[in-house]
Amino acid sequence: MFEKLRKAIAGFKESVTTKTLSEEDLSSIFDDFEVALLESEVALEAVEFIEASIKKELVGKKVERGGDLRKLVDSTLKTSLLQLFSAEKAIDLEERIKARGAMKEPYVIVFLGINGTGKTTSIAKLAHRLSEKGYKVLLAAADTYRAGAIEQLETHAGRLGLKSIHQRYGADPAAVARDSILYARQHGYDVVLVDTAGRMQTSKNLMDELNKVVKVVQPDLRVFVGDALAGNDLINQAREFQERIGFDASILAKADADVKGGAAVSLAYVTKTPILYLGVGQSYDDLLTFDSAWLVGKILS
Repeated sequence: MFEKLRKAIAGFKESVTTKTLSEEDLSSIFDDFEVALLESEVALEAVEFIEASIKKELVGKKVERGGDLRKLVDSTLKTSLLQLFSAEKAIDLEERIKARGAMKEPYVIVFLGINGTGKTTSIAKLAHRLSEKGYKVLLAAADTYRAGAIEQLETHAGRLGLKSIHQRYGADPAAVARDSILYARQHGYDVVLVDTAGRMQTSKNLMDELNKVVKVVQPDLRVFVGDALAGNDLINQAREFQERIGFDASILAKADADVKGGAAVSLAYVTKTPILYLGVGQSYDDLLTFDSAWLVGKILS
């Protein structure tokens, strides 16, 4: 997991610890470091931020005799990487669900993302997680376009012992989502998880439909689900959804198979939104609460 990015960071640390901390030396090191980060699929904006913050801390820094240069570099890298995730405050989902419940209203989450990213599976994992904690969860099959989408969500609901609301294929997705929320209110549900269509993000019709869903439903949270293995396409997709619909947080699926490691760094920094969870396997329990300190520690190890 994240092997390529870890190798890039290790290479940088080794280079710095054998050179003086001058502008010229660091600039020459950054040439190789930048390439290594880009090859690890760290977005260019994030690469530039990392370089600028490291230079600010290290250029001209004097290490006293007996001082540990490696510790200084480690500390600087850790601070720089953590700052990539600090643009937005982390979301305490359970706290929000409880606050909404105190108003006798279900907490509504709409999920966005293109087909094949693991969106529906991520919804099922989160539904399992929340139901295991005692919340009453309703699934809404508002993807009325993709063949098999309704059945896929129904299958997950059956396996998890949960209720799902659906209509026929071709039905208005906004109507499905609205009816699901009305049902949730009438039957005392705590959470409604709304699946949506995910054709290519460049489809104007899709974006118009999703905007309609959001406008009609007025969700409490909009979550983008991205595929950690999608490389630069992940960032292009996230940008498109952010600009044309907007989302509040994300889930990064298939993170366990990500050998490069740049996806999480790039997604958080480029969208300026928090990552809620990492998908790390095929079972319903394979959903980790995202922890930037843990991730940075893993990258630096």
